[in-house]
Amino acid sequence: MASTHGAAQVLVASNRGPVSYEVQEDGSLHAKRGGGGLVSGLSAIGPDAGALWVCSALSDGDREAVRRGVGETGVRMLDIDAEVHADAYNGVANSVLWFVHHMLYQTPVEPVFDNEFWRQWGNYARYNRAFAEALAEEAGDGAAVLVQDYHLTLVPGMLRRLRPDLRIAHFSHTPWAPVDYFRMLPDRVAREVLEGMLGADLLGFLTHRWAEAFTACCTEIVGGLGDTRVGVHGLGADADFLRERSHEADVEERMAALRAEIGAGPDGQPRKTVVRVDRTELSKNIVRGLLAYRELLTDFPWWQERVVHVAFAYPSRQDLAVYRDYTAEVRRVADSINEEFGTADWTPVVLHVKDDFARSLAAYRLADVALVNPIRDGMNLVAKEVPVVSDEGCALVLSREAGAFEELGEDAIVVNPYDIGGTANALHEALGMAADERAERTKRLAASATALPPAAWFLEQLRALTG
Repeated sequence: MASTHGAAQVLVASNRGPVSYEVQEDGSLHAKRGGGGLVSGLSAIGPDAGALWVCSALSDGDREAVRRGVGETGVRMLDIDAEVHADAYNGVANSVLWFVHHMLYQTPVEPVFDNEFWRQWGNYARYNRAFAEALAEEAGDGAAVLVQDYHLTLVPGMLRRLRPDLRIAHFSHTPWAPVDYFRMLPDRVAREVLEGMLGADLLGFLTHRWAEAFTACCTEIVGGLGDTRVGVHGLGADADFLRERSHEADVEERMAALRAEIGAGPDGQPRKTVVRVDRTELSKNIVRGLLAYRELLTDFPWWQERVVHVAFAYPSRQDLAVYRDYTAEVRRVADSINEEFGTADWTPVVLHVKDDFARSLAAYRLADVALVNPIRDGMNLVAKEVPVVSDEGCALVLSREAGAFEELGEDAIVVNPYDIGGTANALHEALGMAADERAERTKRLAASATALPPAAWFLEQLRALTG
């Protein structure tokens, strides 16, 4: 009897896909391809592997592409009802699950799990079911399915019921909340998330800490892991791509522009730079980083006019009011530091909020100190990318709450992200670090940071699932 299943042998499922579409003025569709670890990984398995990426239509252009039947080979885009997607993505994934795993709630007033939440949770389940049904339809007999992240926690369990023959993995790109914090979720939701994920054969996490937190939640709430295996795959930086891209002409141009903005100190020498590159995520802790820099200038006045904080804070999730407010606060604090300390020829904080990858790479190359101080982060690839790209060696001031701490902590200057004074002292230590020590640390940081580049990271998971 012939199989009624699809032909794909390796499937990836994620909210965002490798391509997006824009409707041009003449009505035609323009496709824009993205990058990242999953794209690299799928490329690494070769064109004959029968790979398919299942993702959601996110924009009007995406939905129009689905309606017209326009698509890329190896990609299936799902035109899920816009309200269902909004509830699943903004209402539950980004406003509840993200907040729980990053421990961001102001608990005296939030969260509130009321009728509106339960309506959104219903749509989160519908969104996950749409993915599970598409994967079940497209997957060949015994295929490998790699489901990505907190948007799709229910998919493994749903897919297991539809297609018990499949090998299913789920990878979490975020931290995982400790048991007491995770239990803030309604009991039913906590169970459904865990049981949904435990439908997988293999669950992947970025660090041992997050894997252990998940295991503890399962032990406490659903009685254990059952037959599901848990693995740790610490995504690294793509050294070859970064080194090549960071020496292209547009990066050189932006380096010249940044040098002009930074200028020279009272002794005529180029000013030192403290660099940060982040999205304005609440978890990235940009405001406390700025406050620590202000304390550096106050407590160690010798650095006044001799250092510039190059802060790139690229807007994120501006459709949510709390993110718009946070972005505004970042601007306000940066402006207040410049007003308090700035002089005619010294701007203490050079803040850019327009996303520009070439300018980010230019800042990486120029950085004397990289400040990576998240409240909590699954990994934080900036911490791994700066040492790879740095021209002269760069001291890394790193939060112990970043996943990258597990691999980079030994050669970084480690901080408690809530401790403004401690972070100011760390910045002072980093700025004063001898050039030879900085170069040696950078070399070791770069080696650790590139131990599992994106293609190898993906293939390691695929082998763990199918081996």
